[in-house]
Amino acid sequence: MAKVTVDGIEVEVPNGSSVLQACEAAGKEIPRFCYHERLSVAGNCRMCLVEVERAPKPVASCAYPVMDGMKVFTDTPVVRNARRGVMEFLLINHPLDCPICDQGGECDLQDQAVGYGNGISRFHEPKRAVKDKYVGPLVKTVMTRCIQCTRCVRFAAEVAGVPELGATNRGENMEIGTYVEKALTSELSGNLIDICPVGALTSRPYAFVARPWELTKTDSIDVLDATGTPIRIDTRGAEVLRIMPRQDDDVNEEWMGDRGRFSFDGLKRKRLDRPWVKRDGKLKPATWEEAMVAVAEGFKGRVGGIVGDTVDAEAILALKSLLAGMGSANMDCRQDGAAIDGANRAHYLFNATIAGIEEADALLIIGGNPRTEAPVINARIRKAYLAGLKVGFVGAKGLDLTYRYTHLGEDPAALATDFLAGAQKPVVILSREALTRPDAKALLAQAWALANPTPDWNGFSLLHHFGGQVGALDLGFLPGQGGLDLAGMMAPGAVDALWLLGADGFDASAIPAGTFVVYQGHHGDAGAARADVILPGAAYTEKEGTWVNTEGRVQRAYAAVQPPGEAKPDWRILRAAAAALDVTVPFDTLEQLRAAHPLFSAQGLVRAEPGAAPVAGPAGTAAFAASSRNYWQAEPIGRASPTMAECAKVYMGSTPLLAAE
Repeated sequence: MAKVTVDGIEVEVPNGSSVLQACEAAGKEIPRFCYHERLSVAGNCRMCLVEVERAPKPVASCAYPVMDGMKVFTDTPVVRNARRGVMEFLLINHPLDCPICDQGGECDLQDQAVGYGNGISRFHEPKRAVKDKYVGPLVKTVMTRCIQCTRCVRFAAEVAGVPELGATNRGENMEIGTYVEKALTSELSGNLIDICPVGALTSRPYAFVARPWELTKTDSIDVLDATGTPIRIDTRGAEVLRIMPRQDDDVNEEWMGDRGRFSFDGLKRKRLDRPWVKRDGKLKPATWEEAMVAVAEGFKGRVGGIVGDTVDAEAILALKSLLAGMGSANMDCRQDGAAIDGANRAHYLFNATIAGIEEADALLIIGGNPRTEAPVINARIRKAYLAGLKVGFVGAKGLDLTYRYTHLGEDPAALATDFLAGAQKPVVILSREALTRPDAKALLAQAWALANPTPDWNGFSLLHHFGGQVGALDLGFLPGQGGLDLAGMMAPGAVDALWLLGADGFDASAIPAGTFVVYQGHHGDAGAARADVILPGAAYTEKEGTWVNTEGRVQRAYAAVQPPGEAKPDWRILRAAAAALDVTVPFDTLEQLRAAHPLFSAQGLVRAEPGAAPVAGPAGTAAFAASSRNYWQAEPIGRASPTMAECAKVYMGSTPLLAAE
């Protein structure tokens, strides 16, 4: 440790720390533009200048290492004049766009110009203009505002692993952009907006929509993938205008996937905002009373339930209670048919934890593609790879995971490998997609054996796809004694009535004719097309709820807006349905519902003991297929979003690249 004195305050910091970090440890604010805690040091904005005793001139604190006994001064006449000079240079070519800039009110340049600038410019020459670049349907560029801090360049190359941004030309002609004008191919491109300290990179869907002081901010959770990214939902009135990540070093650091960030425009399209009842073969609008009468008349006999992939835990438990009250054990949450029995929680969790990836000394990925299944987790793998982690992959050839890996083979035979030999903390990431194969049980057992879990370290990690999948497994929404799974309920005559709770991830046309179907959800998606009764529920932004991420972290979200029209929170609908069906359930309020299961009293990461190994099934020899998942439109909100439709066109290659605006 080095002892450093900052403005008379003595602090100890690790050897190799920068002067800027020592100043922050002493509680001193240092202005900066190019420096970012999670990126490499560039040292090119010079805004972080400080005085160091016996140094001949002010030094850039972000790039200057500490030495034992060093004395630093952060607020002297020399430092103030140096910062004013730097700010004056930065503003030479910066346009006066504040009244029309989407970063207005959230702009580092704006804030620091007020705090550290001179207030006067001696430069009256014409400002330069730079052509805006097209970098895709999500990020809007106004490159005349760019101050060449290179944060975006370093983020794309270091965190996203897609080195498509860079600087061309030199001096006053320098420009940041793609070398050939094209859309950025990263699923994390929206984070460029957050790290840009000026208005050069902003959100294309949010452009000219609102000012930050007009917005109401609500904490929530991104449930559109299984990472469980903490988010902030910005609303004005009844409309969601923006979604941004919150920082959590154990989950997402400060990054977020593009689907969760930009698909919010799907929340106001194709919505179910009133009940519908099928009469004379056609769905027609109905009142809630008429809908409940239809449910009471049709939902009887042998009944079953299927829940979707993004449903909150409260609604899942409410439906389970309803089915149990009717004496039914026919229920399933595995729309994809994944071979997960739920008997041992450790068999379906990401046990190594997301942050634990950085502790691993070897990592093996089996099947799937973590880049499109969980972009933020894939970025964490890349971070560990850059720090020396060796990565192996068993699956389809030719995948670009944004980091180098050893391709061990394309079929299960490649699992007989010594890649993890000698590793003290191995991590085996098994894609949920691999568990949809006929040999899923054999793969699960092999992956478990490769991870070799112990009470001190369990590296077996199942990577789920959506935010509601683990919660449903934790609540046991699986076939009970004598109950039918999804495939069993699809057999002709197996059930008389079926309740679909946000279940749009399977082929609803396979439901046998004559089966009475109640669909409860927020979008008129696949399940609604087959329904006899449609009950409009609330999307994740419109209700208070609990979700569990892929590592078993219990997270609470809050309502940012009210559901549209006559839609209601799902648990309330199910309580009303229980009354209509004359079924006794153990709750009348949300508090009583949560008291009915210990999951809701837990908060944060809930680990599972390794327990016994999974029972192996027959082995297979078929090669792992390349994933055909459409990342942008993988769930109902994304499928309703015009922005995600545009991304699918650009990135999935279905239409030519759109021209720049």
